[in-house]
Amino acid sequence: MSEDTSRSRYQAVIALEVHVELGTRTKAFCGCPTTFGAAPNTQVCPICLGHPGVLPVLNRRAVEFAVKAALALHGQVHLESVFARKNYFYPDLPKGYQITQYDRPLATGGHLDVEVDGESRRVRIRRLHLEEDTGKLIHGGTPGGGATTGAPYSLVDYNRSGVPLVEIVSEPDLRTPAEARAYLEALHSILEYLGVSDVRMEEGSMRCEPNISLRPVGTEKLGVPVEIKNLNSFRAVERGLAYETERQAALLAGGGRVERETRGWDEGAEVTTFQRRKESADDYRYFPEPDLLPLVLEQDWVEAIRRSLPELRTARRERLVREYGLPAYDAGVLTASRHLADYYEDAVELVEASQGASVPTAGAADGPGTAPLHAAAKTISNWLMGDVSRLMNEAGLEPLAMRAKTFALPPAALVELVALVDEGTISGKMAKDVLEATFSTGKPPRAIVAEKGLAQISDSGALETVVARVVDANPSAVAELRAGKDRAMGFLVGQVMKETGGKANPRMVNELVRKMVGS
Repeated sequence: MSEDTSRSRYQAVIALEVHVELGTRTKAFCGCPTTFGAAPNTQVCPICLGHPGVLPVLNRRAVEFAVKAALALHGQVHLESVFARKNYFYPDLPKGYQITQYDRPLATGGHLDVEVDGESRRVRIRRLHLEEDTGKLIHGGTPGGGATTGAPYSLVDYNRSGVPLVEIVSEPDLRTPAEARAYLEALHSILEYLGVSDVRMEEGSMRCEPNISLRPVGTEKLGVPVEIKNLNSFRAVERGLAYETERQAALLAGGGRVERETRGWDEGAEVTTFQRRKESADDYRYFPEPDLLPLVLEQDWVEAIRRSLPELRTARRERLVREYGLPAYDAGVLTASRHLADYYEDAVELVEASQGASVPTAGAADGPGTAPLHAAAKTISNWLMGDVSRLMNEAGLEPLAMRAKTFALPPAALVELVALVDEGTISGKMAKDVLEATFSTGKPPRAIVAEKGLAQISDSGALETVVARVVDANPSAVAELRAGKDRAMGFLVGQVMKETGGKANPRMVNELVRKMVGS
């Protein structure tokens, strides 16, 4: 039996456990900072290291962020929840247990709608609970290239120990790796828009542990689940689940049996590898955390958080189309990051303020996209999706950098650049050079234009002299243009641009050439 045939006999059933570090300044139960990248073991204290006799104190902001996430996912926030101790022994867990929530979590229920290949699927949320993160193990000293780089060793950094987390557990409603990726991307977007986490997967701020089982197509009974541990990219989640689908399908088709186990993901080889047999809840000996009282919330406080929820990506994307006349594609790209969307709207608001007009709606009499603000909104979108995005990528910058006060191209600078083109001071081609100069130096576009003498020649008298000289010097091109050969126009305009060092206003040159030639 071929691999494709065996795989088609089985249906994957996937649930995701997602761990998200909350963006608080201090840890979940102590006052240690949570700055990423600090020197190892410099952000620790007796509380997060689990020294005898210390008592944890719950971080209020962590609770607020967790409630905000639960509400955005349509979950039921319980006014009373309980912390528990999850007992296990591992070098990255200094206390020998993790403070988490077990049978009485902060929130249950909820859902997230995802779209794959034009079809929407609702994924139910089982629970969202608060807990603390563990430390981080660093392994090294492995042989490589035929030479030994040193004896194998493991180091532990406890800076991350005690950082507040929410764990978001979905129901097994996903059926394909693509759906799992779409769910994770949608969740990532919601959490970023809420501002409860920076969700930087490459830094471990958001980590995913998929559970996948296979069952014969047409049956309802779930198969034996396998967990893939600590995936930190959308690509890894999709590739890891795809591999595990094939592995389990081949195993079942050959008469084998899937074992309940935890597996790791080898990014280089793109395979999952066995780590350990999967533990059950009993193995962790959960019991209520004796050092923390039950977490009791006030309904008014929860409702105040609900009212503070921001506009999320789907609603914002629809509004950009409706209010600014943007194509759906543009709106989708711009709202992929809250920081990029904020930057875009700040720029459009500056244009609106300069025009002294209200935002036209898609139902305006002249139609969407034809009002002055709509045209400017589309122009700004083009710059952001094109040259600005290119420069950001080349500099290795993420959209978050656009909100920094030190960012070299604030919204006002981009609007100024667009205005220089609109008023004919510089050409579109010149604008690209000015943009790069502003991006690298932080100087305003007008200052760069003045400094480098880039302003276009738009004086009709001065241009008429140059155009007349070019027309007189190229009679054959003039004859071709009069005969209807438009490529001759390009040649004549090019000669004018050459004589003016590229500074002539192209629109005016075209008009003057046609006027003098009489075409």
